[in-house]
Amino acid sequence: MLSGLDRVARGDVDLRGRRVGLLMHPASVDRRLRRADRVLKEAGATLAVLFGPEHGLDAAAQDLEPVPSSVRERDARDSDPVGATAAAPRTSSLDGLPVISLYGDSASSLAPRADMLEGLDVLVVDLQDVGSRYYTYVWTATFALRVAARAGVPVIALDRPNPLGGAIVEGRPQRAGYLSFVGLRPVAVRHGMTLGELLLMAQREEGLEADCLEVVRMEGWERRMDFAATGLPWVLPSPNMPTLDTAFVYPGACLLEGTTLSEGRGTTRPFEIVGAPGQDGKALVAALGTVPGATLRPLTFVPTFQKHAGVACGGVQVHVRDRERFRPTETYVRLLAAMLRGRDPADNPWRQEPYEHEVERPAIDLLSGGPELRQQLSFGREVDDWLGAEEKGAAAFRAAREPFLLYE
Repeated sequence: MLSGLDRVARGDVDLRGRRVGLLMHPASVDRRLRRADRVLKEAGATLAVLFGPEHGLDAAAQDLEPVPSSVRERDARDSDPVGATAAAPRTSSLDGLPVISLYGDSASSLAPRADMLEGLDVLVVDLQDVGSRYYTYVWTATFALRVAARAGVPVIALDRPNPLGGAIVEGRPQRAGYLSFVGLRPVAVRHGMTLGELLLMAQREEGLEADCLEVVRMEGWERRMDFAATGLPWVLPSPNMPTLDTAFVYPGACLLEGTTLSEGRGTTRPFEIVGAPGQDGKALVAALGTVPGATLRPLTFVPTFQKHAGVACGGVQVHVRDRERFRPTETYVRLLAAMLRGRDPADNPWRQEPYEHEVERPAIDLLSGGPELRQQLSFGREVDDWLGAEEKGAAAFRAAREPFLLYE
């Protein structure tokens, strides 16, 4: 199986003499673990600037941590609706090329400005997504596509596998008014699409020019294949996505970011390990009973940073045994309901701090796509009806995505 970058290395994409901007991160490597910037240079491209998404070009920054650029950005132009931030200079770690961060300390930093693309013949996007709506790399790419289309700079997206495969869809798209950087467009939680397919959907549904986007398709990938079946090397695309196991629980486990409960950051198995001080892991296992495709193991853990750092937490580790049967959204929603059951009503379990530059709507509402889940859990109600609505919405999205699918 060949990724889009592997096809560039094979000579399938003509970049000779073209002045290129590259949006990449550490997982932007070919089968031989060569970085995308090196592969593009060997293909004859003239690299002019690098763009880094959330976590930075080296993926060293934690979530929600602003990443500075290596060059001081020019002031925003009044006519540019994207806006700008002035980031502190930082030395580039990649061959002295200027690096522009697309994750700064304000919402306006999430998209490039048109002047940042001046002089480029093409913007190449090579980012490894993890198959979940919350993961922000695809939305950074979407912002970049919008700006590049307006500036007349074509985008070449080097496609990569959806690590979860492309057959299973979970969770309905967001309700009206709940789009954000953890879901810039209305898509299912587990969308079963590649980054190239999602960009194609954005290009067509937003009415962008047909020639603004070229997707370099993978060779040999089928929708039933998860990442393990591709034979490609796994490189953690962000600090808390260390393994493929992490990616498989993430569509459900990330919901805990919207709470005061620990999603396992500060442990060696983030998102697989969840809990909080005072939680009884054995009681949680008993409450959930048999979980299709997974085994829940009670444990005690002490996060080293972020929520409850240095404090012993009770909870569980979710061990996925059968990836075909495991449904992360349902599993973690039921786990979250069990963790919140019996809590003191005065103990607000919902994250209050700003989340992804959003201050008006609670993080849990942005993640779940609306206020319904928070309302259900706040009143201690069962979640079966909510999960039923999620499945109906997922089925509708499964049909709606069909025109944009590039692979069997």
